[in-house]
Amino acid sequence: MNLKRIFGALLTVLGIGGLIYAAVLYVNSQGNNNFKALVIYGLLGLLFFIAGISQVRTTKDES
Repeated sequence: MNLKRIFGALLTVLGIGGLIYAAVLYVNSQGNNNFKALVIYGLLGLLFFIAGISQVRTTKDES
């Protein structure tokens, strides 16, 4: 496996984790008290997820 693919998979997993954590914050919030953390974790999770998927997709498999 290529190092770029491993890095892309790691970014994807971190992105999924960030999106899940943002969803947990959203479900457990009682108003606007966690809005800043929700936006930060959601945007970073989305950014990491998109970067990881595109990294894995564009890396060519050379044997």
